Amino acid sequence: MRRALVFAFLFACAPAALLAAPAAESAATASEASKSDARAVVPALATKLEENFVFPEIGKRYAEALRAKLAAGAYDGFDSRGAFAAAVTADLQAVSPDGHLKLMAPDQVSSRRRGPPAGRDGKPVRFIDKQGWLAPGVAYISFTAFPGDEETLNGVRDFLARHADAKTLIIDARGHHGGGLAEMDLIFAQIFAEPTELVVMDTRLAVEQAHGPMESAPTLRAASAPEGVVRRIHSALPAAKATGLRTAKVYLLTSDKTVSAAEHLALSLKRTHRATLIGETTRGAGHYGGVEELPGGFAAFIPVGRTFDPDTGEGWEGTGVKPDIAVPAEQALDEALKLAGVSTSGEAALAGLN
Repeated sequence: MRRALVFAFLFACAPAALLAAPAAESAATASEASKSDARAVVPALATKLEENFVFPEIGKRYAEALRAKLAAGAYDGFDSRGAFAAAVTADLQAVSPDGHLKLMAPDQVSSRRRGPPAGRDGKPVRFIDKQGWLAPGVAYISFTAFPGDEETLNGVRDFLARHADAKTLIIDARGHHGGGLAEMDLIFAQIFAEPTELVVMDTRLAVEQAHGPMESAPTLRAASAPEGVVRRIHSALPAAKATGLRTAKVYLLTSDKTVSAAEHLALSLKRTHRATLIGETTRGAGHYGGVEELPGGFAAFIPVGRTFDPDTGEGWEGTGVKPDIAVPAEQALDEALKLAGVSTSGEAALAGLN
């Protein structure tokens, strides 16, 4: 497990379709599924959960359940590796639900390494989906993920520079499938006027002792923590040069598909009252982590930390982040435009985006 992955809430842990269903396998791959897979994968996964899962006591329960199932022969009868991985995932979720925890079969691991899935047109999914002016003074940007790559970061910088005098900023996270902190830090630097503590991130100490510390960032500050935990406070650090975005009204659009890092964004903006959240309660995947390799080409996404509101001690795992204004997701942009004083519908405004 590499430390850069601690921010990688990313692709395999986000869209519900990717979480729920294993990818199709070739006949050759399916024929390889056997008792030996279970004998190799399950003990290794059980050990990694004990050593790395964000809550040690739950990690131990996962491990005990897997070992008991293995001993009982529950994983001996699968005729495909995808079916075996799905069964193990279901068993883990039955012990304690977690929006990110998942065992992946070798073909799923290969697909993940190739990057995000293609869209319906066969082209790679764009992380910045749409951007521009919806109306005079009303800037809009929608994201599918925060991958932290230079192309996307430069796109965010360019958008913020070109819309620096916006009176209203609408951030559309209704189809946001996860990622890291880099893109949101760029946004926070422009919309916050003062250094502001956002949320707290707790990582299991054993993980950092074994694999090294989380990737550092100026927006992350170490803080005292309970035993066995490494705690960091995530803050907004304003850019040196102020723009009109510091006083702009900010609206964040959410849906029940808004997940992971997008929920981190949502809680940060809601807790600080810097934005109004409009739409639906988010999906509820709040434990961050990364991928651990396992025998036979299998891998597991294992949560190693959690993000939470320092005022309440509560995160969003299993519950999601509730909007300030609850409307069906498809009506969220209409509502934001109405609050911005724009009479055009969301559909019409997007059609005229410039």
